[in-house]
Amino acid sequence: MTTFNLEARRQPSRVLSEWAAGRPGFADRAGVRNDVTDSRDVIKGSDPRLLDLFGIGPSAAGMTVTADSAMRVSAVFACVRIICGALASLPIHLYRRGPAGRERVEDSSLWYLLNEQPTPRYMAASHWEAVGTATQLRGDGFTFIGRSRSGAIRELVPLPWGGVRRERDQTETSDRIKYYVQDGLRTFGVDQDDMLHFPGFGFDGLHGMSVIQYAARNAAGTAMAMDEYSGRFFAQGAHPSIVLESPNKMNPDLIQTLQSTFAEKYSGMHNAHRLPLVLTEGIKANSISLTAEDAQLLDARKFQVVDIARAFGVPPHLIGETSASTSWGSGIEAMGRAFVMFTLQPHLTRIEQELNRKFFRTAGLYLEFNRDALLEGDSEAQAKLFRAALGGPGAGPGWMSVDDVRKVKNLPPEGGRCASVYFPPDKAAATSDPKDPNENQQTPPAAA
Repeated sequence: MTTFNLEARRQPSRVLSEWAAGRPGFADRAGVRNDVTDSRDVIKGSDPRLLDLFGIGPSAAGMTVTADSAMRVSAVFACVRIICGALASLPIHLYRRGPAGRERVEDSSLWYLLNEQPTPRYMAASHWEAVGTATQLRGDGFTFIGRSRSGAIRELVPLPWGGVRRERDQTETSDRIKYYVQDGLRTFGVDQDDMLHFPGFGFDGLHGMSVIQYAARNAAGTAMAMDEYSGRFFAQGAHPSIVLESPNKMNPDLIQTLQSTFAEKYSGMHNAHRLPLVLTEGIKANSISLTAEDAQLLDARKFQVVDIARAFGVPPHLIGETSASTSWGSGIEAMGRAFVMFTLQPHLTRIEQELNRKFFRTAGLYLEFNRDALLEGDSEAQAKLFRAALGGPGAGPGWMSVDDVRKVKNLPPEGGRCASVYFPPDKAAATSDPKDPNENQQTPPAAA
């Protein structure tokens, strides 16, 4: 059995030491040992391989970290909410490739399934939030493709992570994945062509890597331990521990009576600052504990927020940690662009590729998230984008017309000159010398 000895560290954490001392089974009450055992021992008789299968893993702080318990940490909840909210807010459009470029397909039934209602029980936003949550916390998200007898897609059903089992079906001529789904009523098999499998980072052909299981397990476990410690700290009225010193010898019964009486009158939030402390018989009260600030509780909790944000790839300032300077640039536009590029882009790419390879059998049609929708809340950045897209004198040629911009803003087209894209006049032609009108005339004959 491996142990995590807090006192053996070069700079021991008094916060975790005091927290562990208050938990039976994790620390020796007599003070001989002060270590935190492996959290696998919390679940007696459990096979570690089984715990890993269900995403239950140990943390250095002694907390058993699961996908559900990790979501009770505010930093984990905020990171998952930010990523999943961004996924759910981006519309998905269907495009067709053609000789003149791509064109948007407006009358497709897939648009309604992906952007409004994938199945009668879910709205599209809830579906994508469920997919993103499962991908972040579990490593994989699953959606069943319900087809008609003709093979047309009629609904998309989100499936819980625990209700899907995967197996590799490898033969001499094929290498595919079989899925076995337990929906609460029955168990049935699904071919990989009828299952949308959205993996996380590090997909090995069957499983993706869970952020909680691989990157944020210790950070989440430590944050859970600190949350419990701070809760107990403030539940005792935020008072430091007190040592009552008596000049005379006291028998055990009197000591117990004094302890219970003192705790009844002065312990707990309901007794905070209610009664003055009165001691008789020469008894003195001495404080021996450190305050929350002295125990570096606040600084340690800030570090855990940054550590969890690092694991999820979310800028700390997006989840409320603004004490440190950010290296993501300045301004809403720069920070939003960096978040899209480095955090959302990998998730969007994996989702797009899974949708396109399962929905279509041709390269002529493809689905794509409209990433520009994230700029709709920033009017200044959107105005700069449209000005550059329209072009003009001093700005060069444009790539959008006024009607294109109006279409993005859900406005009717104006037609006429608003439907044409701006191209600057040819400067070489404008500055060249005018043609000589006498250039083609014959030379007059010499005088006789």
